[in-house]
Amino acid sequence: MGKLTLDAADVRRARTLARQVGRPIVRTAQQHTTVSVERATLRLAGLGGADGEGTPWVNRLSDVVRADVGLEHGVSVPVWDALLRGEAEDLTTLAQKASAGSVTFRIPEGRDLTRARSTARKAVGAGIKQIDRRRVERERMIAKVGDAPRKPWIYLIVATGDIYEDIPQAQAAAREGADVIAVIRSTGQSLLDFVPEGATREGFAGTYATQENFRLMRAALDETSRELGRYVRLTNYASGLCMPEIAALAGLERLDMMLNDSMYGILFRDINPIRTFVDQRFSRQVHARAGIIINTGEDNYLTTADAVEAAHTVTTSQLLNEYFAKEAGLEDWQLGLGHAFEIDPAVPDSFRLELAHALLARQLFPKAPLKWMPPTRHMTGDVFRGYLLDGFFNLVGALTDQGILLVGMMTEAVVTPWISDRDLALQNVRYVMDAAGKLHEDFHPTPGGFINTRAREVLGESIGLLEDIKAHQNGLLDAIADGTFGLMKRPADKGRGLDGVARKAADYYNPATEILEGEARTA
Repeated sequence: MGKLTLDAADVRRARTLARQVGRPIVRTAQQHTTVSVERATLRLAGLGGADGEGTPWVNRLSDVVRADVGLEHGVSVPVWDALLRGEAEDLTTLAQKASAGSVTFRIPEGRDLTRARSTARKAVGAGIKQIDRRRVERERMIAKVGDAPRKPWIYLIVATGDIYEDIPQAQAAAREGADVIAVIRSTGQSLLDFVPEGATREGFAGTYATQENFRLMRAALDETSRELGRYVRLTNYASGLCMPEIAALAGLERLDMMLNDSMYGILFRDINPIRTFVDQRFSRQVHARAGIIINTGEDNYLTTADAVEAAHTVTTSQLLNEYFAKEAGLEDWQLGLGHAFEIDPAVPDSFRLELAHALLARQLFPKAPLKWMPPTRHMTGDVFRGYLLDGFFNLVGALTDQGILLVGMMTEAVVTPWISDRDLALQNVRYVMDAAGKLHEDFHPTPGGFINTRAREVLGESIGLLEDIKAHQNGLLDAIADGTFGLMKRPADKGRGLDGVARKAADYYNPATEILEGEARTA
């Protein structure tokens, strides 16, 4: 857009610093694996289901392999070696026998090793080919039924805890104008080190992310897409301790967007930083292959830190998320980088500050859709004031040409929204977007004025922060431990899931990584 008078050298400097800060994290991720990466690989090979206690067979099988030979070699070679030795006729039976203690795993050598690797790659490759087919299926359906007629896409959350209640609510929201349906995840699922199995009928402030829930909602929204003559996108969460597995399931069931932030789990769920960075890199490689748009979580920083004082941490995180995403193979059109309308309305010129921050994000990432988040922190329960704030939020979205606009609710901080609340909120969005039209084409901040000055100030502070992070002995890991983002201090040697991390041995093998990285390099 070029509407801000940013110094091109500053923009280049910011990206260079983000790359320099991010590279050591990528190297660390390349040197480690996690239990969830290994379980995701088994899921890609077709292993699903759970035992009578609800523990997934991928957990049962990988736990036994780990106990026998360690995680550092990867689970693929020991598993397919056992199949080739005749321990079981398929993965499910092998998992059942392993769980019962009747199978012992080994690291084969010579010809047995070669055969195990080859067979594992073929099995996992079949799952990746299924993801490829689902991506083509999406493209063909959009071509057939049509796409959302305008941007931004209107993004609306639905989640009752009961997938069978979510479905009619999601379909009603789509009929009222929502382009993207997000099924928010049950509270606490990110801390579960397993993915629940089957359709779920209850949850806490959300609905569990399971493969069957994905399948049911995707089928329902496909039906509504054909009814409306426009493709309705489906979103869920690839975060927490099972980030790689949920990413794989999303690709297999043709979800369109996934919340997938490089630091959210570290900061707000106290998940170990190494575990998170390893898992997010693998999950993003899957998203890249599946044609899934990621949504990052910078808006969350502004719920714990002041939205004016901490604005530069949002920009810094966006730059890092961009680097990590592109390194994993995602393209610009898949980067729903997050930011939010969270400045205290009592702050003088709050609307102009919001414009400056939103326009800075738009100009720094001109080809990315961006995900613009509504006010939550300063919603007081006064629904009339809340409705007005949401209208102002929608207007900033129109003025700065955002790509994905999450619908704000005037009942934020009061109740879980009723369908009628969502209907009123969608009316607010439609009015502002229709009335504003292409107002972003006419909106040009005064050179040297308040908005330009504020945007340059935030970019400068972001550059300064990246330089400080680079100067740390251990770079970003030290900065996170110091509480740089969201005021949360998270040391690299602590946090949930650390016991599920292993440094790769020299003979480590993962066919999913080999396929995803090998084909990305040759593309």
